[in-house]
Amino acid sequence: MTISREKIAKRVLKVVRDESGTDNVSEESWFIEDLGLDSMDTVEIVMGVEEEFDIEIHDDEVEDIETVGQLVDLVVRLTETRS
Repeated sequence: MTISREKIAKRVLKVVRDESGTDNVSEESWFIEDLGLDSMDTVEIVMGVEEEFDIEIHDDEVEDIETVGQLVDLVVRLTETRS
């Protein structure tokens, strides 16, 4: 069963809010520029997303992700290929 993009986005946004400690997060938010996160914060977020969705995200898949929306798109892609 495929999870809708909307439900995935809500869950990813919750992980990002919890890990970043800020409520001011949207899909348009840039991890570094808008949220002030560094590479360690990003690793924590990716680990949280992996746990939330029971998926594995490889380092090369994360390298070019700069926004929350891009992370949502990646999770959508990974959950679709799994089902």
